[in-house]
Amino acid sequence: MEYSESQRQLQDRFGTRRLAERLAETAGDDLTPYRAFIEARDMFFISTVDGDGQPQCSYKGGDPGFVRVLDESTLAFPVYDGNGMFLTVGNLEDNPAVGLLFISFEDGSRLRVNGVASIDTDDPLTDTFPGALLVARVRARAVFPNCRRYVHTNSDRRRSVFVPDGLTPPPVPDWKRDPWFAGTLPPGDPAHDPDNPSAPSIPHY
Repeated sequence: MEYSESQRQLQDRFGTRRLAERLAETAGDDLTPYRAFIEARDMFFISTVDGDGQPQCSYKGGDPGFVRVLDESTLAFPVYDGNGMFLTVGNLEDNPAVGLLFISFEDGSRLRVNGVASIDTDDPLTDTFPGALLVARVRARAVFPNCRRYVHTNSDRRRSVFVPDGLTPPPVPDWKRDPWFAGTLPPGDPAHDPDNPSAPSIPHY
């Protein structure tokens, strides 16, 4: 892992250059030591940047194992139905650089994965992820754990009812049936089926 000049200036200002150098030694591209930790997570955060340099940070959630380590430097995760904006996947078409942050809110452990992402609309893994529209693959360039000091922990975890499990169709998020979105949903969206129940979700605003 290489540091920018601005990062170096701050390290020198606060006397952390030697510490930063030591930590950089751990940032290889091998996911293998962290496979169990990654595949046990049910969520992560991902940062992307569009062609104009505008950033996005998104939450991705699923059942444990929805992120798979395919080999020592490649992981994959499904792209589920969302709000139709495709901010993350769209950005990858312009700039494939990504930063992923995995956190255990049980003990505060966290792991960063920086790399290059790709989307193949015919990825053979798509059918192995129930409910996936697409699959993203990330080739790791820097993998390193982070200090857990400031991570707030919470062991009271509740599963999202919207995560596809391949057994029963997930409910429709109630915002999709809000009159404000009338006429905007694509054909075939489950919200068009009156027999598909709704469930409360986070408001769209």
